[in-house]
Amino acid sequence: MTWIDRLKFNENGLIPAIAQDYQDGAVLMMAWMNKESIEQTLATKEAHYWSRSRAELWHKGATSGHIQKVKSVYYDCDADTLLLKIEQVGDVACHTGVRSCFFNEVSGV
Repeated sequence: MTWIDRLKFNENGLIPAIAQDYQDGAVLMMAWMNKESIEQTLATKEAHYWSRSRAELWHKGATSGHIQKVKSVYYDCDADTLLLKIEQVGDVACHTGVRSCFFNEVSGV
């Protein structure tokens, strides 16, 4: 049994994956992965995800040039979430053109 076989994918065969800057720890984005995208990520050392909206494998940065070079991969204690420590090429991870997808702060907390 490999570590991938231990993962708990949802009913659609997907698992959430957090992309975190390997140098400063900034959380850059969250996307979904399936077994094929994990295998592609491991083979190429660049992040591949599953696009739910397009229903296809997605090589992060293939069109924008903002690829994610994967430095390490972790899974959590429940084996239901992945953490990719990455080097973000171009310093833009979000499709809106900013570094991190997490820029909408909730006030009053």
